[in-house]
Amino acid sequence: MNAPLPRHITDTPANTYERVATISNEVAGKLAARLRAETQGEVLFSAADRGRYATDASIYQVTPVGVFVPRHAHEVPIALEICRDLNVPIVPRGGGTSQCGQTTGAGLVIDHSKHIRNVIQLDVEARTVEVEPGMVLDHLNAQLKAHGVWFPVDVSTSAQATLGGMAGNNSCGSRSIAYGNMVHNVVGANAWLSNGELMQLGNYGTSSGRAQQMGDFVKHLAQGLTPELEAHWPKVMRRVAGYNLDIFNNQNERPYTHDGSVNLAHLLIGSEGTLGLTKSLTLKLSDLPRAKVLGVVNFDSFYKAMDAAQHIVKLGDGTLTAVELVDRTMIDLSLQNPAFAPTIRTALIGEPEAVLLVEFAGANKEMLKPKMRQLVELMGDLGMPGSVVEMIDDTPQKNLWEVRKAGLNIMMSLKGDGKPVSFIEDCAVPLANLAEYTDELTQVFKRHGTKGTWYAHASVGTLHVRPILDMRRNGAAKMREIADEASALVRKYKGAYSGEHGDGLCRGEWIEWQFGPKINEAFTQIKQHLDPLNLLSPQRIVNPPKMDDTSLMRFGNDYKVIPIQTALDWRAWDVQNDPATEQTTAPGTGGDAAQGFAKAVEMCNNNGTCRKFDAGTMCPSYRVTRDEKHLTRGRANTLRLALSGQLGVEGLSNPELMEAMDLCVGCKGCKRDCPTGVDMARMKVETLHHYKAKHGFSLKDLLIAYLPRYARHAARWSGMLNLRNKIPLLAQLAERFTGLSAQRSWPTWQGQHFFNQGTQGVSKEAVLSADKPVVLFVDTFNGYFESSNAHAALRVLQAAGYSVHVASKNERGHGADAGHLCCGRTFLANGMVDKAREHARELIDTLLPFAERGIAIVGLEPSCLLTLRDEALVLGLGDSAHRVSEQALLLEEFLAREAKTGALDELKLHLKPADKAILLHGHCHQKAFGLMPPVLDVIRLIPNAAPELIESSCCGMAGSFGYEASHLEVSMQMAELSLLPAVRAKPEAIVVADGTSCRHQIEDGAARQAIHVAQLLSDHLKY
Repeated sequence: MNAPLPRHITDTPANTYERVATISNEVAGKLAARLRAETQGEVLFSAADRGRYATDASIYQVTPVGVFVPRHAHEVPIALEICRDLNVPIVPRGGGTSQCGQTTGAGLVIDHSKHIRNVIQLDVEARTVEVEPGMVLDHLNAQLKAHGVWFPVDVSTSAQATLGGMAGNNSCGSRSIAYGNMVHNVVGANAWLSNGELMQLGNYGTSSGRAQQMGDFVKHLAQGLTPELEAHWPKVMRRVAGYNLDIFNNQNERPYTHDGSVNLAHLLIGSEGTLGLTKSLTLKLSDLPRAKVLGVVNFDSFYKAMDAAQHIVKLGDGTLTAVELVDRTMIDLSLQNPAFAPTIRTALIGEPEAVLLVEFAGANKEMLKPKMRQLVELMGDLGMPGSVVEMIDDTPQKNLWEVRKAGLNIMMSLKGDGKPVSFIEDCAVPLANLAEYTDELTQVFKRHGTKGTWYAHASVGTLHVRPILDMRRNGAAKMREIADEASALVRKYKGAYSGEHGDGLCRGEWIEWQFGPKINEAFTQIKQHLDPLNLLSPQRIVNPPKMDDTSLMRFGNDYKVIPIQTALDWRAWDVQNDPATEQTTAPGTGGDAAQGFAKAVEMCNNNGTCRKFDAGTMCPSYRVTRDEKHLTRGRANTLRLALSGQLGVEGLSNPELMEAMDLCVGCKGCKRDCPTGVDMARMKVETLHHYKAKHGFSLKDLLIAYLPRYARHAARWSGMLNLRNKIPLLAQLAERFTGLSAQRSWPTWQGQHFFNQGTQGVSKEAVLSADKPVVLFVDTFNGYFESSNAHAALRVLQAAGYSVHVASKNERGHGADAGHLCCGRTFLANGMVDKAREHARELIDTLLPFAERGIAIVGLEPSCLLTLRDEALVLGLGDSAHRVSEQALLLEEFLAREAKTGALDELKLHLKPADKAILLHGHCHQKAFGLMPPVLDVIRLIPNAAPELIESSCCGMAGSFGYEASHLEVSMQMAELSLLPAVRAKPEAIVVADGTSCRHQIEDGAARQAIHVAQLLSDHLKY
């Protein structure tokens, strides 16, 4: 179905035109109406949709007239024809990860990434593949791997970067020293000109028709500019500014073709969508490296690292594939990120100021080990013996490269208004001058009261550097001053001002500075020749705006945050920072009118890491829908627009905001996987709190939220309540009144449950004096619906020799009248923060005496127990919450920790061998907190157990989410991505899942009974 236009707009073209014209303008109305009438694509013209596509990973924001998401490739020229008729510019877009504003513009944005993403033809023998522009690099390479080939322009954003976008930017990647840039690896292109003509571009010598005419035109320009090309064209491999006019007179360190021929497709590479709309690209493939080794060279000064690069690149005899920098800032920020810290530690010797990642690739590791020795010897000769960490095995190499690929985004995780800003980061200089250039540029930063964060490609003289600037205040002026001084250094060292990430809005005005007026005029003539209507990405490359035009910036002159009183404590984000030292002020001193919530939302820099499909957990709803609004980035942008009044005065109570938040399952994948730490699950709690305060709560909200309060009473009526699962009519009636799907089974109430089966465990006094004490926190779900899990946990802990106390409101005993404890999770999930605070306070007050004695507090349900280590810390509960959180552990965490000390030797003696395969599915919160290794370790305590972890994102149930009729289809689609197929593939295996909702999803979707790890251990006890 088409994504909706603004509310109240119907599907008929006439009404579409009338309504959209009223909301925006007449041209927008006609454009939307015709796109709807003449295509099957998605037509997105609401304020929120346009706002979500107004930004990319740059500092800029330009709101488009609308967004078109074609379903089929043939709809692109239709959209082009409509825009030509209405004189509406077109801005082509892939992953939206450009760092210079290339994919922002006031015309119609055409998003190719959702549907136009197929492999058209693969010729393994010829080592070529033809792809559509929306194909993501990692997805292509995943398909190519089975054939032993790959496309080697491995950019750091490979999990989300599209091939069309990479071609538009002339992307490079970490291994360009071995494989070259995008332009070196494209052998053909099909593209529509703005007049609708389809051009087939390839070898100039065999071209004909319009392609030949274009080639002749460009050749004539180039021949007339020979002196200017030789005088002004940068003689470095990393140069992406302007158009590739030098295809007829090569100026690149690495010729564009191996035989010196001219390929007209290369004229489109780096053109940023200004010359044609790509229909397909034919790419040159390379053999997959069979083996790699990695040397991590630690330096005690940044200058030494830069100076050493020119010597390191001479190693390898053709096997050297990368020399990449990680500076001290990136090291420190990586150490602060739980996803990256363990990996970065493996690369460090002491506290280096910088490290270089030096990679060799070849036929086998044995032939590469001498190369590693050469590196070690070289560093000794340079006066740095013992500075190399040798990584021969593949896994540590892969892990470290993932951290390096996330480098840019890790650097953006700095809290406060000062952020590393991209505008001079692509300057490329000859390697011999790299150390001097970086040293002088560092002095430039110091003079302007800031510092730069460095990373990237030491092998080719391109070091991405981003000075820390406050773009809300004087950042634009400082950009100009620093750019002027940096450009003088680039000229001094005969380098390129734009080396890799393109021109866009931030470097376009420097093209004439780089090449001179004559070559710049030639660029203008090329643009006019191919796009005389100036429809394709106008004001890019030719006639660009000023880089410091604040009217084009995300945090422009009119940006203001709507004051709100937050429900959660966001003060940790409400800080200012010192650009020179990166030190931040005290929490709550940042001047955020939204008490830190706006600054937390603004941590999203649109890098698009959340668009990845093949690793981690985020973002499960996007993996199903592929819609920008269901992406973590899309939600963060919508929140930012709402908080700043750009969606209207409704702020957080805006219905368009809730549309974006609707499919957020609270998985917390972003909390772990987002390099800048955007926690959309927590943000949804805050948003729901404000939205529901105005719009009220539904019956479903109340039933779910208050479940812990009425569970003890409802359990007494278990027989009657469970009839809903047996009588279809009751299920249908329940759906009508509650919105909970009749197609789902509900959890089964237990009349005899954990909480009314008499005193269990030892008393409070006994556990406080015990030799091996532990406190068991039994949640609502494992207490009233799946009591066997709580009994199993108690049995396992007691078998291990622990004195177990079951936490209770009534510490004198644990009978039917005692009342169980609750973390408040169900209230949080429905935006009832005040109610959640009441329950969390009661729980923390009860657990505090144990925590103060250092006694572990063990829980079974990940979402409940981990609330103590997450949301409970921002509910305003003081130091008590932090003390309890330090002792709060999931059962598997506790057992894994104890096993390492030898405390479980007794338990291991009582475990019988496993006789079945074991599949493990991780709850999203377990993954978000990095807690899957402990589960695997605990299962391996069972003799012969060989657990297999299912690589999956969210199961799709996510508390009550998957029970709701409106979410049923999406819920099942999430489960079918990987979880349910994996479970069905091994019908004889035991399936382990610690999450209550996960177990229910597996039962509903695969008719398999999954069990808690406590039950697995209990089942394997010998007695």
